[in-house]
Amino acid sequence: MSDILIVDDERDIRELISDILEDEGYTTRKAGTSDEAMAEVNGEQPALLILDIWLKDSQMDGIDILKEVKRSHPEVPVVIISGHGNIEISVAAIKQGAYDFIEKPFNIDQLLVVIRRAMETSRLRRENQELKRRDTNLAEMVGESASFRTLQSQLDKVTKSNGRVLLSGPAGVGKEVAARYIHANSNRADLPFVTISCAGMEMDRVEEMLLGRESSERGIEPGLLEQANGGVVYFDEVADLPLAAQSKVLRVLIDQQFQRIGGADKVRVDLRVISSTSKNLEIEIAEERFRQELYHRLNVVPIAVPSLEERREDIPMLAGHFIEEFNASQGLPQRELSEDAVALMQTMIWPGNVRQLKNLIERVLILGDDTGPISARELPGDTAAPDEEGRVVLSGALATLPLREAREAFEREYLLTQINRFGGNISRTANFVGMERSALHRKLKSLGVVTSNKTGARVAYLDGTETEPEDT
Repeated sequence: MSDILIVDDERDIRELISDILEDEGYTTRKAGTSDEAMAEVNGEQPALLILDIWLKDSQMDGIDILKEVKRSHPEVPVVIISGHGNIEISVAAIKQGAYDFIEKPFNIDQLLVVIRRAMETSRLRRENQELKRRDTNLAEMVGESASFRTLQSQLDKVTKSNGRVLLSGPAGVGKEVAARYIHANSNRADLPFVTISCAGMEMDRVEEMLLGRESSERGIEPGLLEQANGGVVYFDEVADLPLAAQSKVLRVLIDQQFQRIGGADKVRVDLRVISSTSKNLEIEIAEERFRQELYHRLNVVPIAVPSLEERREDIPMLAGHFIEEFNASQGLPQRELSEDAVALMQTMIWPGNVRQLKNLIERVLILGDDTGPISARELPGDTAAPDEEGRVVLSGALATLPLREAREAFEREYLLTQINRFGGNISRTANFVGMERSALHRKLKSLGVVTSNKTGARVAYLDGTETEPEDT
């Protein structure tokens, strides 16, 4: 968008500025009064407003228009021009949010320099707004299970602080979503969120990527740390950060400043650091692949992000969220989930965690028939779903057992699966499988089952005693 609105009560000035800017490739609109100016601004927001302070035959002067525009369209830069300019008017305009102030008669080169800078500011503000809208979706936390509520409570406690956070958990659990949630709810939410993918760093360009470069030929090229200044730098899979880069990052965290490659001046930065890892950093330290000093700098607030296995209750809500997301972003059908599909998904194994669930939903929506609820038959993978004749295909090991042992093995696995599905809640498990709670306890005891719920209470039957768990 290169649309510039020129507001001046002198027609010759409007036309002159318009001709100059259109020669430079910009699109312009013109207004001679405050009423015309506000009609243009409210009809279609310009990328930039060039505004005269004094407007004859108008209800509002330039300062009044500036106040109104900054109130209703704060992202639009406003350049003030005046033939009666003085320092008081300039200061008043800047205080009200003007981008810059130019006095008539103006130098064309000076005007173009200010316009180019203002247009670049306009572009960056639009991109920032778009990124904020996108980040809002990326930072959306979805769930209601006990483990999810614990995670969200921990994240909420650190959002308003500047403490460094280390998020841990297996791949695909949503560590970056958690990092973006912290940023989106912090006092730095309007400032950059810069992701550094440690696993994908090119060894010969690590320092340049992090610190930037400075040369007479190419000028200043900010690195990722400088780009994140004022906001959040997120080290994704920090265990994979090369050792050479670890010492550089450690020094920046200590000094809050660095030198660009080829530069002589110190660059000061104000950064909040969030890191994530799917590896055990203490093992990495013992194997001399990670610096202990850096670990202690990053691990101020450790937060574990639970696997999908630990929050099976959230699977229906997550799946529904992804269906809505794919409908909005790709136009895929917004189908419901059938009860059998939900039940099956809650009993499946999810080594790829939330990312795997999201991929599965996308695949089903793409390959499905677009009609009716998603059924269990549409879900891929090796499952125990009945075939078209209503038969369940047995595993080889189960098929070789005598009937009694096979029945016990099936019942044991089935009941453990359902208990895990309902987060250890015995009452909900009993209700789903169609048994009285006391009958389920007797069945678990006869099968020699030991399990626990989210609160840590145990159901112990191996020694012949029974400990009643509290339902979650």
